[in-house]
Amino acid sequence: MKKLEAAIKKIEPINTRLLEQTQKKLDNLTKPRGSLGRLEELAKQVVCITGMEEPKIKNKVIITMAGDHGVVKEGISAYPQEVTPQMVYNFLRGGAGINVLARHVGARIKVVDIGVAAGLDPNPELINKKIARGTKNMANGPAMTREEAIKSIEAGIEVVEEELKAGIDIIGTGDMGIGNTTPSSAIAAVITGEEVVRVTGRGTGIDDNKFKNKVKVIEAALQVNNPNPKDGIDVLAKVGGFEIGGIAGVIIASAANHIPIMIDGFISGAAALIAVKLEPKIKDYLIASHCSVEIGHRIILEYMGLKPLFDFNLRLGEGTGAALGISIVEAGVKILTEMATFESAGVSEAIT
Repeated sequence: MKKLEAAIKKIEPINTRLLEQTQKKLDNLTKPRGSLGRLEELAKQVVCITGMEEPKIKNKVIITMAGDHGVVKEGISAYPQEVTPQMVYNFLRGGAGINVLARHVGARIKVVDIGVAAGLDPNPELINKKIARGTKNMANGPAMTREEAIKSIEAGIEVVEEELKAGIDIIGTGDMGIGNTTPSSAIAAVITGEEVVRVTGRGTGIDDNKFKNKVKVIEAALQVNNPNPKDGIDVLAKVGGFEIGGIAGVIIASAANHIPIMIDGFISGAAALIAVKLEPKIKDYLIASHCSVEIGHRIILEYMGLKPLFDFNLRLGEGTGAALGISIVEAGVKILTEMATFESAGVSEAIT
């Protein structure tokens, strides 16, 4: 708990004192004022997060957390649980969607086993933070103990702290875990106060019968566990997942170190809810990459007041949306730092 408390204590409000001069610089670039829209907004946000007048987006990191869920025993997923370790090996071989998109945007990937329900072969590219072999079945009781929930968050903090040595300018979050849209829906329902059916989607593509069962399972889990919506750790422990806790830790550590956080889809959104519940100032450090096909994701983003950068009908996870989002932020920062001013380019300004 000490590591978590220390990280939260370090989190400061973003530096809005730099807003005025950054806006002035953007307005003096060779373009009509505000004509690059969200790119300009992103540049200002990165300046305020980092406290740097001339930020760089060079060291890009995507942290993909992998964990399993006991609730898959309730038949809520279209895929078997063994897909989780199989996909971890795919990440390590460089063959997954996130590997392709990370290479495309020049980001390095860190794959973390935080709770895969299998023993994974040692690999120098795999970070071992395993808390247990999957969570317990939340339909029958808490998914994990409060101590395990804290440990999962602190594992995410540790991954960021260890990665700081190699340099980080922006972090993208990612996940892998068969069945993890179920705990994410549960977290969304508890914290936003929405009905379960309004925040529950079809995950990897379940049919109508499985969907109805999924809603019933989540409703039963909430009734059995009665998570406290005011206590993010209680929500995580009772209806969450180890990878969700790990992502929450990544988010907390990033904010503590003034690093912009590009959140991926629904699972990362649920983790962000936990993090923001623990420290509301974190919200200003978050950038929402996209809006997932999962219906609960839009509700999560609206609850936190975040506007996604794009909507491409993505629902893969892994950090794929975050990778694409990072490239957009990098473009916005380059506009601020590399574009000529009217004066330096010898271009006439607008007639006043």
